[in-house]
Parts: sequence; structure tokens; C-alpha cells
Amino acid sequence: MTAKGILVPSAIAAKDVDAWNRSGVCATAIENGMIMSFSAKSATAGEAEVWTAAVPASGAGLIGLWMAYEPEVVVTNAQYKGLDPDIRNFEVPIGDIFSAFKVQVGDIITVNAEALAGSINTYAVATNAAWKLTWAAAAVSGVTFILRDTVYFSLADGSIGTQRITAYELECIAIS
Repeated sequence: MTAKGILVPSAIAAKDVDAWNRSGVCATAIENGMIMSFSAKSATAGEAEVWTAAVPASGAGLIGLWMAYEPEVVVTNAQYKGLDPDIRNFEVPIGDIFSAFKVQVGDIITVNAEALAGSINTYAVATNAAWKLTWAAAAVSGVTFILRDTVYFSLADGSIGTQRITAYELECIAIS
């Protein structure tokens, strides 16, 4: 299985503001740390409070984005949870409801390399038609994070190796 995005919300405004938290649904499998826009509620019966996620688009579509953050509880055969201890193997399947928060200036998050596109640089920015933040040399008009530190995630994968992976602490410096 290909490693998926990991997100740890170190300090986000959405922890204290209910209006910046939503439930979403998507026609694409969602990984933690993916960014999206919400423009309409789901039309599916029983999903009156669920928003439909869309990939960010150029221009105004890169402003005021939301980020997926769902607890890494692996669901297998719709009956058992938590069978895989490796959080890199987690994603929300197509059509399943997930949690997201609205990104705010000052939010600090930590993500693994798989949660970002491109090669490491100074900034991680929203780009047209991309679910993941993309490394960039300069800030953009839209959601922009700056790299604050390179850190590590410890993994409980049962191996006798290093059991840690490189991660990046990012701070949001712009949302419009």
C-alpha cells in the first residue's frame, strides 16, 4: 500500500470555533491534510449537514479552503476498527463522511512528506486542481503555509527499525 498523508493539528483555530469545522463527502478518496472547497451541501438522503468537497481551482477557488482531518481509525469490512497500527495506511474511502476544518492564518500543523506535492521548499501552497498543498519558493494569493521546522513522526509499526519518518511543521501565513 502506498503511504498516505498524515496530519497533526498542533495549534488550529478550529479547535475553539465550531463554525470552522464541517463534515464532508467526496467522489475521491480523501487523505488527512488534503485541501478542498465546500460550496454546497450533499444532496444524498440522510446527509443534510454534510458538505460536498471539491478540488481547489485557480483564482478565488484557492481562498478560504478547508483541510481534511479525520481520526486514523482503519475500518475493515465495515465491522472491525483499528486493525492496522500504521497511520500511513489510512484514507477515507470514496463516499464516506469525513471531518474537515477551515484553515486560518496562524494555524500550525505537522504533516508527512506524502501529504505534500513536489520537492521540499520554503512554502506549501494551494494550487489549481490539486488536493495536496504543493511546495513552492514563494507565497501565493490563496492558502499559504511557511515551513517552520523539520521534525519526526514516531510510528508503531512493529518493526525493529527506526520507526520514525520525517515530518514538516507548517504555519499558515495567508488564506486569501
